Amino acid sequence: MLRKSLALAVVALACMAAAPKPAARPAKPAAAAPAAHAGPLDARDPAALVGLLASLSAKAEIARRDGDAVFLTVTSPTEVFSAQFAGCDAQGGACQALLFDRQGGGQGSPTLAQVNAFNQTSVMCRLYQDKGGRAHVLYSSLLFPKDGRAEMLMHLNAWRGCIGDFNAFLKDPTGFLAGAA
Repeated sequence: MLRKSLALAVVALACMAAAPKPAARPAKPAAAAPAAHAGPLDARDPAALVGLLASLSAKAEIARRDGDAVFLTVTSPTEVFSAQFAGCDAQGGACQALLFDRQGGGQGSPTLAQVNAFNQTSVMCRLYQDKGGRAHVLYSSLLFPKDGRAEMLMHLNAWRGCIGDFNAFLKDPTGFLAGAA
């Protein structure tokens, strides 16, 4: 479940941060890095997420801009979802928040009571029903100037956990909720 996935991601990130730094060595000439790894990644930049996802075998493209928001469409070998950056500057960068959204497949639609019960069991993932009654899962986060590749990978892993929980929930809402109690 997401709690375990999130806990593992937090522990892994903490271990990376706490790991002793190796002693400095003389620099060796390095091979050219792929574009997605050239320089530090700014998690507040939608183009940086596009590049990071490309390095993870997913395709992301900026679908549109609307005011201070930038909307992306993401397609991976297993998923299709959207990402929305909010609170962006006039150039569409330095965004303040990120939201992932995925619509449920054809597994049926849970009741509003079941959606509410799911939301009471999850810290990071939220469900809602759109105007057509289709269930969606959301994950959102604030973004900060210091956020880079490690933080964005943590968000992507938490998002993957949300999608996994959402799929399990849609397959058997009653069973999922019984196991989440």
